[in-house]
Amino acid sequence: MKKMVFITTADAEYGFLLGGAPQVIAERSQADVALRSALSDPDMGLVIIDERLLSPKAGEAAEEGISPQRLRRVEQDWEGVLLVLPAPERPQDAAEDYATRLIRQAIGYHVRITL
Repeated sequence: MKKMVFITTADAEYGFLLGGAPQVIAERSQADVALRSALSDPDMGLVIIDERLLSPKAGEAAEEGISPQRLRRVEQDWEGVLLVLPAPERPQDAAEDYATRLIRQAIGYHVRITL
């Protein structure tokens, strides 16, 4: 049976502990190292990353979080499932950006959503 892990920020620690879910706590500067460690485990089948550990903009340095390019490479090359856990609080425009990114990932091109 494959394993799973949540890679989150420190403020999410107790919720996952209460649920008994395996968790790695990381700062944005350590997120890529935590991801590499999880992916190196041959028994790992599901990695869930807190959205706050991602780089907000393409092209930012690794110390600014996991880049969108890095996520795409992992999704294409890794046999397991990689999910992004939405941030618990975000402004309305950020929520729409997240939804747009998910749709673009699923269907392969950008869609403009107007509510």
